Amino acid sequence: MPAVHHKLLLEDALQDSPQTRSLLSVFEEDAGMLTNYTNQLLQSLQRVFGAQSEMGLATEQLSKQLLEYEKKNFALGKGDEEVIHTLQNFAKTVGELNALHSELATQMADGMVFPMIQFREKDLTEISTLKEIFGIATDEHEAAMVKYSRLPKKKENEKLKSDLVKEVAYTRRKQHQASLQYYCALNALQYRKRIAMLEPMLGYTQAQISFFKKGIELVSKKMDNCISSVSKNTQNIQAQLDAEAELMRGSQRELLSVDDSVYMPDKDTEPVNRTLVQKAGYLNIRNKTGLVTTAWDRLFFFTQGGNLMCQPRGAVAGGMVLDLDNSSVMAVDCEDRRYCFQITSPSGKTSMILQAESKREYEEWICTVNNISRQIYLTDNPEAVAIRLNQTAIQAVTPITSFEKRPEGSPNPDRAKPGGVFVSSSDSQKPPGAAPEPEDLIAPGTPIQFDIMLPATEFQDQNRAGGRRTNPFGETDDDCSTGSDDSLLQQVFVVRFLGSMAVRCGTNQEVIYEAMRQVLAARAIHNIFRTTESHLMVTSSSLRLIDPQTQVTRISFQLRDVCQFASHQENTRLMGFVVESRDWSDGDSEEGQPSFSAFVFESNTEGEKICYTISLAKDITEAKKDPEALAQLMKNMPLTNDGKFLLLETETGDATNGGGEEELSESEA
Repeated sequence: MPAVHHKLLLEDALQDSPQTRSLLSVFEEDAGMLTNYTNQLLQSLQRVFGAQSEMGLATEQLSKQLLEYEKKNFALGKGDEEVIHTLQNFAKTVGELNALHSELATQMADGMVFPMIQFREKDLTEISTLKEIFGIATDEHEAAMVKYSRLPKKKENEKLKSDLVKEVAYTRRKQHQASLQYYCALNALQYRKRIAMLEPMLGYTQAQISFFKKGIELVSKKMDNCISSVSKNTQNIQAQLDAEAELMRGSQRELLSVDDSVYMPDKDTEPVNRTLVQKAGYLNIRNKTGLVTTAWDRLFFFTQGGNLMCQPRGAVAGGMVLDLDNSSVMAVDCEDRRYCFQITSPSGKTSMILQAESKREYEEWICTVNNISRQIYLTDNPEAVAIRLNQTAIQAVTPITSFEKRPEGSPNPDRAKPGGVFVSSSDSQKPPGAAPEPEDLIAPGTPIQFDIMLPATEFQDQNRAGGRRTNPFGETDDDCSTGSDDSLLQQVFVVRFLGSMAVRCGTNQEVIYEAMRQVLAARAIHNIFRTTESHLMVTSSSLRLIDPQTQVTRISFQLRDVCQFASHQENTRLMGFVVESRDWSDGDSEEGQPSFSAFVFESNTEGEKICYTISLAKDITEAKKDPEALAQLMKNMPLTNDGKFLLLETETGDATNGGGEEELSESEA
């Protein structure tokens, strides 16, 4: 008899993945079909037993009727004595046959009908009961996870968190125990159903042989081998069931002996693996249910190649949700939920917000998506490439959070001078027009600044009595300085500062793209995902980064010092520019040593719009040198009602007045 090959793995009960649920549904479908077939088979067996019982009653009635013939007083005389004697002999024979039929009916009841009834009432009913218990435990666990997922992040209540963690652990353990019992019962059912199918027929055959042995010895000899074979197979199946049951009991004890931290969310003891190129697990996804309402669904996500896949429970296979090639991922604050992150397509048109169960899962998902977006999975050994890139990035990136200068005794002179331009001997040997290497654009190990900290003294100077805040809408008071009146262009954009770093050149746009890559990679590696929203004001003389709350200028650049500016080629919301400055610390040069710094921003709209405005500001600056060229430029550009500022036409909105409406549209985006 072949062994059973299909069974539910008890080790997969805790994860409760869609693959396990899909296999479980196959077992449940098999159990349902077995239940229907058992009911039909039992009806047939009961009909046979009823027919045999009726046969016994019929033969008993026949025997009585044969004996009644002698007692009948016929009107024409009594019956023939020979007939009466024959009928009495027949009655005796029929009586003996009646005893055999009654015994056969009893044997059928005990050996054929009762085992099937017991199998239905015991085994199949147990499966149904365990299925209900498993469903209740699953619903309780889902409810506990929903409450845990809603645990606030800002105002965290330790007692509430502890209670919810205990509730999740209790429901998860309860679901685990219920699933283990349910899986064991379904696995055992594969053996018991075979016994249940064979045992009734074995009882039926034995009853028939016992019945025929009374008169036909030959028939019984022919059935002995069959009975012996069936009995032997039944014993073998029972031995397999006992061995499998013992193995499952051992596995169950081993799986239930784990520490309670396995059932508790956000209790990971293993370190974060930042070199993953594949990831799978449950995440909460944010879906819009109306204009302003949202809902969170807990689904199973996994990566396959360069795609993010999603597989709901009960589905046979997963479907693609998003192409991760060249996508961007960053942490976000969403509805006061913890461990939320957003994945955005390269075009910026498609994005989704997901929530992980724990901090480790949250960081690993971000690192995995970041690795896949760099198309590491297409290499021959993606794991080795991910490890090497991660180690290189950790060694090359040193995060700082302020504009503090490095002490003069720095061991690395290139890093001590952020604007230092390094020219190697190999650079002079490169053919003209060759693509620059990353080391030629940015020195390895260059520190990155992730925030612009306004010094306290500067904040006090701008807010002391008599001071004036910068107005981002271009409006001026009567006592404004005359310098602001010379600006013919004022445009405001809502941006988020991502980072800045020293670069080696300011004449190549590739340095901006390389700075973007290193800043985004450093933020992902060091888990720096928060950004501060600011207003970038572009005028015909300068670029200013303004705090939207206090209207204090955080940092300002003269337009003549901006030597390069560009937006990202694929993610159009990213833009950056390079600023040139002079370092007179050496004293050897009268003009000072040139140094360059790259600044990277993310805007709510397309970065090309900001670049166009900067280009227009430079055109105005150049046109000021020639009154005729300036007059021609002003003639082609619309002005505000007071004739001070240029009105810019955008692709996404109407003309703005002095930058005020421009800021509103940026914020809404």
